[in-house]
Amino acid sequence: MRRTHLPLNGMRVFDAAARHLSFTRAADELAVTPAAVGQQIRALEDMLGVVLFRRTPKGLELTGEAEAGLDALRQGFLMFEESVRAMQSGQSSQSLTIAAPRDFTAKWLAPRLARYSQQAPDVRFTLVSADQPIDFTEANLDLAIWFAENAADHEGTMLAKGAMVTVTGPGSAAETRIAWPACPVAKGESALRLGDAGLAIDAAANGLGQACVPAMLAEADLASGRIRAVGEAEPSKRTYWLVAPTPQWRQKKVRALVEALSA
Repeated sequence: MRRTHLPLNGMRVFDAAARHLSFTRAADELAVTPAAVGQQIRALEDMLGVVLFRRTPKGLELTGEAEAGLDALRQGFLMFEESVRAMQSGQSSQSLTIAAPRDFTAKWLAPRLARYSQQAPDVRFTLVSADQPIDFTEANLDLAIWFAENAADHEGTMLAKGAMVTVTGPGSAAETRIAWPACPVAKGESALRLGDAGLAIDAAANGLGQACVPAMLAEADLASGRIRAVGEAEPSKRTYWLVAPTPQWRQKKVRALVEALSA
């Protein structure tokens, strides 16, 4: 059903002026000028084809047409307020659905979510294994993490400056290349090919060769001595980004987690 165009701003001004029976006091409530209130009322009267106020020696009075619609208007505003509260109630939900590459979740994200849960024990996480592109609406996601050069069309922040490091096992002398989709080898070059950077790190740790992987993904294994770096880390245009469409990004629960993860 096609809905009649509703001049909501003008009706809000009318409600304030009707309560105060004064354009000046209505203007004070709405933080506008009395002239602006008068303009809104005149525009509303022109649209509706009725007179809403009459001036008398005692001040403003409502016309019969204005009184006829005022109760329904105020009930409507109350229903609008209930609608807003209902839509905002999801903000108080402590459930977050996050999509991230499987290896990133295992190597970097999961330990940090565990620490975050200690500070916010009511928060519950649903983790989805996914790479970009991601349909936020279809997957009902709050936040996603992907390995890319930027946030694309979404709001986002990068978790670290892009850097790639070559790693191998602590006592390994093997020079076999370990390839994965974001770090392939030339066609025809002999290499161990795996599905993601996490598997490449594990293969390097087991002495199967050398893998070029995102530096932040290798942090924990390097710190524990499970792998060692071969040379210095090299800058990379690609890094891990926290991303979400604007409505999700503005949620308090999302902003709190983004702040914690990017600290």
